[in-house]
Parts: sequence; structure tokens; C-alpha cells
Amino acid sequence: MAEASPAAPVIILNAPQLAENIGAAARVMANFGLSELRLVNPRDGWPQERAWASASGADWPLNAARVFASVEAAVADLNLVYATTARPRELQLPVLTPRPAMRDLAGAIGEGLKAGLLFGGERAGLETADIALCQAVVTLPVDVRFKSLNLAQAVAINAYEWRMTQADEAPQAFRGGPPPADGAAMLGLYEHFERELDEAGFFHPPEKRPSMVQNLRSALGRASFTDQEVRTFRGVVTALSRGRGRVLAKLASQKAAKAKAANIGDDA
Repeated sequence: MAEASPAAPVIILNAPQLAENIGAAARVMANFGLSELRLVNPRDGWPQERAWASASGADWPLNAARVFASVEAAVADLNLVYATTARPRELQLPVLTPRPAMRDLAGAIGEGLKAGLLFGGERAGLETADIALCQAVVTLPVDVRFKSLNLAQAVAINAYEWRMTQADEAPQAFRGGPPPADGAAMLGLYEHFERELDEAGFFHPPEKRPSMVQNLRSALGRASFTDQEVRTFRGVVTALSRGRGRVLAKLASQKAAKAKAANIGDDA
């Protein structure tokens, strides 16, 4: 069972809606913290098991769904209702996209009013008489070549924008993690790296060394390494330097062997 959500808009689905569409809409409602669902003359009656199957576990909007015989009855107790449609109408109502519309609804709810968002059927949308019961129209900036959205998509976009009025940051689980390493740890990394680059002859010509060091430190600093990442990077530097030492030792050994072979040949 889901925890109770804070005050939020009522979602009203006007007839005729398939049970699968109702379930899919309930699923995205649950994703974004909307729980109060009203149905106007669902096509196949109510309840319908197919709705619960389509909701994929988001049962609470469906369990508490209320059925009404008309849009008038469904909106009777609401102070503010916005209608969603992609079709221009002759009604002189404010026309908003979801973001400012949800800010409006959030403001009204914050003042203690009860607000709703009315959706029509996928094929025909809302009738003008239904929109006339509302105080504004919400429409999406879709491509003119294809304006049709399925019901769950339309609910999802509006529900997301509602959620952004309540929580516009990434969830805390994504904002955790260890802090960046302190200055001492980063200085140790810089100096370690620079010593090995000196050994490898990287800083050439010598007079450019200060600016090259600054560039390297700036690039590494932007990475915001954690302490563990500093240790890992220093381990990489150490491994590379030891590898270079092994290569140099091998080359020296090969050179000595060749010199010895040459001396033996001269003695013979």
C-alpha cells in the first residue's frame, strides 16, 4: 500500500476509456505522486481486472477510483479544473502548456483549493461542452504533423510537470556518495604524478614546465576525485612507473648482453 500523497490535482478521465488505458494512466499517476482518480462512464463498466493488470502494481489510484455519470458531477466539488486537448476550440479560455498550468494548480492547492485535470478519450478527446466547465486549456507543443498522444502519455507529461512543482531535484539516493578529496590528498597526487613525468622526460623544454604543471593540475582538479579515486590514480601512476623501470632494465640487460657477445667475438 502506498503512503498518502500530499494534496495534488484530481485526475478525471472522461468516457469512453478502455480498462487498459485507465490502468496505464494510474501507473504514471503513481510514478509522480498523484493518487485521486475519477472516471466518467468507463466504457466497459467498473471495476475491470484489465486495469489492474495494466497498472503493474500501482493499485492505489484504481482501488480508490470514483465513478461518475457525467463530467458535471465529476467536477462539482472542484474549485479549479483545467482541460487537456490538442484541438483548438472557439471557447475564449486561457491556453497553457503543462509547466505553467501545473504551477497554477500548485498555487491553487497551496491556498487550500481543490483542483483537477480533465482528460478526454484517445479518439475524440473532450467535447466543447466539457471544456466549457473548465477554467483553462492545457495543450502540449507537439509537432503539427502528428498531434495525437495516447492517454497515458498525456497523463504522464502533465503528472511529471506537477511533480516538478513539488520536487525539482534528483532523488537523494542519486545525490549521495563520498565527498571530493581534500587539498592535501590532491597535492600528493599532483606531486607524485609530476615526479614520474620528470623521470620520463615529459616536461620539455624545461622552461615550459610551470605552465604544463598548471594545466595538468587544473585538468585533474576538475575531475573532483574522491579519496578512493586519488588512491586509485596514484596506484596507476606507480604501476606505470614500475613498468617503465622494467622496460628500461630489460633494455639495459639486452644492451649488456650484446656488448658481452661482441667482446667475446673480439677475443676469439
